[in-house]
Amino acid sequence: MKICVIIPAYNEEKNIRWLVSSLKKSGYTVLVIDDGSSDETSNEAASAGAEVLRNRVNQGKGASLIRGFSHVQRGDFDGVIVMDGDGQHLPEDIPALLSAAGAGGNLVVGNRMARPGEMPLSRWLTNKFMSFLLSCFTRQRIPDSQCGFRFISASTLAKLSLSCSNYEIESEMLLAAGRSGCKILSVPVKSVYRGTKSQIDPLLDTVRFFRFIWRQLRYR
Repeated sequence: MKICVIIPAYNEEKNIRWLVSSLKKSGYTVLVIDDGSSDETSNEAASAGAEVLRNRVNQGKGASLIRGFSHVQRGDFDGVIVMDGDGQHLPEDIPALLSAAGAGGNLVVGNRMARPGEMPLSRWLTNKFMSFLLSCFTRQRIPDSQCGFRFISASTLAKLSLSCSNYEIESEMLLAAGRSGCKILSVPVKSVYRGTKSQIDPLLDTVRFFRFIWRQLRYR
């Protein structure tokens, strides 16, 4: 299976080099979307062997992923792996995602909830509630709907019409896949918090999620 690993990154100069290097050693093609970083993220990623697309200004994770997906679809990849650039997701968990894909998963989501590590309790509770809602909407079991560590097959990617520019894209992706009849699977993954400040704004991004859900309910 020919895979491209897509990494949206914003000011991740401390983590991006080792992540890209680890992925390249495992034989993966790596695409980093630098979302308007003010540090050396682009240079560190490129020097480690990644192809880099750079947004001139910060546009959000969703906008970066949409750009990355569009770029990758011009190639002949069988699918993509999406990982965060802060080192939270481990390359060693990729085979589990690919194994689930081989078992029929069109979109495979990492599940951190069985071993959430140092995930703040408030985020854990919010995630559980969001995952419950999205499981209901898709009629598929999704224990960790907000995990950004994912496999998406090329055929599934071609079906997804995405527009969210921020973290709501995690939910939009699942709803679009579910509506397209895609099989969504989950596999346990580790979650490592390296002391860097999260790019997630708990209040703002939760509000954005519920606005997104409200729009989905209105236009179902």
